[in-house]
Amino acid sequence: MHKYVPKLNLPLDIAESKLYTNSASIEASMRMPSINNSPEVPQFKEVLSGMLKDLDSTVKAPDAIMQDVVLGNGADVHDLMIAISKAEVSVNLTTQMITKVVQAYDKVLQIQV
Repeated sequence: MHKYVPKLNLPLDIAESKLYTNSASIEASMRMPSINNSPEVPQFKEVLSGMLKDLDSTVKAPDAIMQDVVLGNGADVHDLMIAISKAEVSVNLTTQMITKVVQAYDKVLQIQV
């Protein structure tokens, strides 16, 4: 009965860890590459302002539909109720997102360096 005995040379098989390299390469290897100057990645400010504009248009939509219902321009009460529900869900979702962001920011501030 022959047993398989692997031939291991651990010092050669295990790659050198990044922690045992010199300090300049540690900083370079542990940092993420910069994406600030990348044209396809929008700035956080632009994303946030775009989301707020979408929320604003969603919240204002029921008013325009209500005006169309009152004036008889083809909209009905069902469309109005759907627009109101969409606006309500959007506001609730935005409120929850803001709460989560503020909680995450508070946790980051509590980190002791």
